[in-house]
Amino acid sequence: MEMLGTIAPLILMFAIFYFLLIRPQQKRQKAVQQMQNDLKKGDKIVTIGGLHGIVDAIDEGQIVIKCGDGSRLTYDRAAVREVIESSSDLLAKS
Repeated sequence: MEMLGTIAPLILMFAIFYFLLIRPQQKRQKAVQQMQNDLKKGDKIVTIGGLHGIVDAIDEGQIVIKCGDGSRLTYDRAAVREVIESSSDLLAKS
């Protein structure tokens, strides 16, 4: 019975740690992965390096980003931090 008294706080700490740190991080990671998988040509994006551009072409693991001056840069798909405006949003505005 004494063994349970020493293990219970440890189990409680692990449960709190899981629900406050691990689970939210997994949810964020899953959301970022989904956003990167849903990229489409014409999406306005920002990379993890801060580059703003428009998706010009998409391969399996890479994307080509068209910059403001017309140059095209190739990045890994994982380098996309966020989608500012989806191409479907742009079409709906027109």
